[in-house]
Amino acid sequence: MLKAYSLNQITLEDQYLKNAFAKDLAYLNSFDTDRLLAGFYETAGLKPKAMKYPGWESTEIRGHSIGHYLMAAAQAYQASKDQEIKVKLDAMILGLKEAQLASGYLSAFEETLFDHVEEKKPCWVPWYTMDKILNGLYGCVTLAGSKDALEILSKLGDWVYSRTSRWSKETRDTVLAVEYGGMNLSMYQVYELTGKEEHLKAAHAFDEENLLEPICRGEDILNGKHANTTIPKILGALERYIALGEREEEDFYLKTAISFWDMVVEHHSYITGGNSEWEHFGEPYILDQERTNCNCETCNTYNMLKLSRNLFAITLDKKYADFYENTFINAILSSQNPETGMTMYFQPMATGFFKVYSTPFDSFWCCTGTGMENFTKLGDSFYFQGEDGSIYVNAYFSSELHQEDFTLKMDSSILDGGEAKIQVSKEVSIRLRRPDWAKSEVVILNGQEVSLKEEGGYLLVQLKPGEELIYRPGMEVVAFYLPDNHQVAAFKYGPIVLSAELGCEDMTESKTGVDVTIATKNIELEDFLIIQNQNLEGSSEEEEVKNFLDNIKDHMEKGPNMKFCLKGTNRSLVFSPHYKQHKERYGIYWQFCTKDSKILKEHEARLARRKEFESIQIDSIPLGNDQYELLHNIQGHDTGAVTFNGMMLRHAWGKDGWFSYDMKVNPSGPNYLLAKYFSPNKGRTFNIYVNEELLIEETIEDVKPDDFYDKYYEIPEKYTKGQEMIRIKFAVRGDSFVGGIFDRLYIVSRILEEA
Repeated sequence: MLKAYSLNQITLEDQYLKNAFAKDLAYLNSFDTDRLLAGFYETAGLKPKAMKYPGWESTEIRGHSIGHYLMAAAQAYQASKDQEIKVKLDAMILGLKEAQLASGYLSAFEETLFDHVEEKKPCWVPWYTMDKILNGLYGCVTLAGSKDALEILSKLGDWVYSRTSRWSKETRDTVLAVEYGGMNLSMYQVYELTGKEEHLKAAHAFDEENLLEPICRGEDILNGKHANTTIPKILGALERYIALGEREEEDFYLKTAISFWDMVVEHHSYITGGNSEWEHFGEPYILDQERTNCNCETCNTYNMLKLSRNLFAITLDKKYADFYENTFINAILSSQNPETGMTMYFQPMATGFFKVYSTPFDSFWCCTGTGMENFTKLGDSFYFQGEDGSIYVNAYFSSELHQEDFTLKMDSSILDGGEAKIQVSKEVSIRLRRPDWAKSEVVILNGQEVSLKEEGGYLLVQLKPGEELIYRPGMEVVAFYLPDNHQVAAFKYGPIVLSAELGCEDMTESKTGVDVTIATKNIELEDFLIIQNQNLEGSSEEEEVKNFLDNIKDHMEKGPNMKFCLKGTNRSLVFSPHYKQHKERYGIYWQFCTKDSKILKEHEARLARRKEFESIQIDSIPLGNDQYELLHNIQGHDTGAVTFNGMMLRHAWGKDGWFSYDMKVNPSGPNYLLAKYFSPNKGRTFNIYVNEELLIEETIEDVKPDDFYDKYYEIPEKYTKGQEMIRIKFAVRGDSFVGGIFDRLYIVSRILEEA
């Protein structure tokens, strides 16, 4: 297994990265640690020294940010030895030590929320938050050397064991059905520090066999699963393999992690390396249909890079390093505003949207937390050390690597289309990664072009003091297709994703979920490009498009400052590095066609249909998504959410099962409730209530055999006139189930007839 270098052994010299780190460190140093600790003091029965922060830090998920903050601060301190952040870090640890209960419990909310999970009562992911706290403390121990943090962590691990050891199989299944972050990962890390068997058992309690086993067999079961719930579970499985010394009986966990990585990267990822739509995986290879303003949650990217880093260190397979480079540049660097240091939640893949960033002290999204971490560990995967002492060079950014009496210095302009120059202070064996994007390469040693031996995708060179090694990989613009539509393409120049600059008109923001800010597109921005003057005799449209895109380097004119002008289509677009785009609308993916294209007409019809449906929506809830359900004040008993056939559903069971939401209505009407059912559930009976009054006694029917169907319910004016909100309740009738109610529940202004 390769050895990773610590952050204090890597000095960033790249100006873009130095700015990114500086902005993040300044942000961390601007926090009032007493405000972050306030909820923990309240739970311990102590008087807080300041008010809690607003946003997510004043909800049931409060406390998750302190975990991210601790890890980010520990990383920042190890990388920079900044004394201001060290003072804040020490104050936070002492505050947490003071707030820890005798049982070991430590949180910004009462332990009753964990009872709610076990009792199947709605609440917002307490185990997810606990994972963040554990991980932050782990960072304080391993990166900042805090003995107090280790004491806190060990006691908190004891509490986790005490809780998990009481679970029945049914209770465990109930808990694991609710997002719990990487609790297995965190507890395996605790075990690595303490060696306590109780901590190992607690970690294993969060290993979800029903998920891991089919993935290990290569079955892509990800459709409909919450992405940032799933990825950390796999990280935890891999950590078990690491924690238990890579024993043969643990190979299952390594194989599972490898299989999962392949699924996500090959079946579910966009050109930037990001994945998901509205936080969920879709069907394998279905990506064009899923392009919206809510793609690629940044937390997913953060976790996929952690997984890639560990898999590379274990397997030495270059594909993980290639993915890391691509995703680091085009999704992580892309997620930070270089002027403010603020970071993104969603990264839209639909054309015409723009980047939306967090606010310093108001939002506290999950991606705000991972954003803190991302930019304090920028160089953590640039270099690795092999068992033979050789140095693996994985990233081509200007930087220095320090190792006792040895220094490696890299001066790189590769992201500007240039070269990397490497010098060392003593003789060493170097392994240079050959990037998957390199179209050619030139290696120059002491002014002479040389040919180097290649091993596992790395060029081997023995470099001595006073020598200069220059690596010059050839770059050109290449088109990348989406698997479900080969006429939709995006472009890369070497490792850099390019996006078209689309101006700043009406960059109005909107809200989704629990106060998550997203981009809107209230203007007409067409994402079709019509190829001009192609006319290959006897060729189909698909063949003409393929010919154009396969030769895209001939149609992209490179200008100064990494600007590329697209020629040969009905629009002259200017493309530039996407990671540097942060002030205007952009387009990464484009649909290419010929004039009078059938695809163009079909697309226009779909857009018109979608636009018509959007125009009648008053409110909607993505069912089973805890954030959005909590926003609609979900209540219930004997209710749960699961995935079926790629869609989330909510149902209720038992004699008294029910669930309800508060939903917006048009006070001047009309209003309709729109629900989606599954025909094979025919015969299930339940009641629908409006404001606790019976609306209808419903029975699911076989409307579309083996398929889903939509049903509208007119809501009487007496419930909506002059009102902004009503309560919709579904309750079991007889010995049956509610629903399931699938995908999303809507309030709409009229019935839309099927096309």
